[in-house]
Amino acid sequence: MDLAENVTLSGLYVYPIKSCAGIFLQSAELCATGLRHDRRWMLVDETGEFMSQRAHPRMALISTHLSAEYLTVGAPGMPDLEIPLQEDDAKLIDVRVFGDTNRGALVGGEAERWFGEFLQFPCRLVHKPDDDLRLVDSSFARSGDQVGFADGFAFLLISEASLEDLNSRLENPLPMNRFRPNFVVRGCRPYAEDGWSRLRIGDLPFRVAEACPRCAITTVDQRTGVRGKEPLRTLATYRKSDGQVYFGRNLIHDALGTVRVGDSIETSPR
Repeated sequence: MDLAENVTLSGLYVYPIKSCAGIFLQSAELCATGLRHDRRWMLVDETGEFMSQRAHPRMALISTHLSAEYLTVGAPGMPDLEIPLQEDDAKLIDVRVFGDTNRGALVGGEAERWFGEFLQFPCRLVHKPDDDLRLVDSSFARSGDQVGFADGFAFLLISEASLEDLNSRLENPLPMNRFRPNFVVRGCRPYAEDGWSRLRIGDLPFRVAEACPRCAITTVDQRTGVRGKEPLRTLATYRKSDGQVYFGRNLIHDALGTVRVGDSIETSPR
């Protein structure tokens, strides 16, 4: 393990509803599928296919807030909507995320009307049942590694230095929220995360898995929901490989516990 760079956890984020706004936390508990409440809800179309900012950039404007009993969502021009964290006897439907078919528990009440009205698109909100496993599909995965409704991995890590390097190449610097990480780290060189094989955040061990291929969501201004051309245009000039643009690294956890902003991070090279 290497502590020479004095790497620490400087940002910690969860995204309760897939592709909607995230929440900055000071600490978070790790459960089987990742950070508690992260990507546990998802909007689907009438066929059960997941929805994201790729096709619906206004999803960026849907805010989320967690309390002991509710997930509260808001959006411009809309009243707040309270969604119970626990719902019993919900109807289960088939839902799909990048080819994976799983079960989703329909959220009742006003949710369908609320999201449909704001997005101007017929959709349904589902919650991931605890007993419906979605396994991580990766050469780095081990038997039993799980993920919720995230694209493919429970965690995404990006270093502040990597974003600073990218911003030095852009005419208009971008905030970290364009990249929707779970973990932001400081104290390392730009793209140092590409060279790590394992890391430990506080006492909790992680495997460093595939680099994260970036999509059109990174071009959506998370404050306005308006799409542009950056940062993909610039990233493609120096972070492109096999037709994909990469920025950030996916992780798989090897233990349960709590992570906190300020935790020291030990890294092992590849």
